[in-house]
Amino acid sequence: VQLVESGGGMVQPGGSLRLSCAGSGFTFSFSMYAMAWYRQAPGKQRELVAIVTAPGTTNYADSVKGRFTISRANAQNTVFLQMNSLKPEDTAVYYCNANFQPLASDYWGQGTQVTVSS
Repeated sequence: VQLVESGGGMVQPGGSLRLSCAGSGFTFSFSMYAMAWYRQAPGKQRELVAIVTAPGTTNYADSVKGRFTISRANAQNTVFLQMNSLKPEDTAVYYCNANFQPLASDYWGQGTQVTVSS
């Protein structure tokens, strides 16, 4: 499985970015995988930002609720993260994750840098 993130960059506080993660090489249908975005800031542990399960249920970290939206396009094997009202504390490398729960299979992208600064 290969996951390729895109859409990162530098933005001013209050701005928006949309991250994309395109997947390929799945053994099973993309729609059967839970897809998630994690992030890791310098000197901190990687943390879950948002997840969309195979049936489509979404969950978010408290710190991003109301500002970030995760969505998936199963026909394109792609998951998105719309990030609005960005804050400096959102600065991190953002990673895409695919998880196939029946086999406990876990896959990661290479990450994309998001920097929020004035």
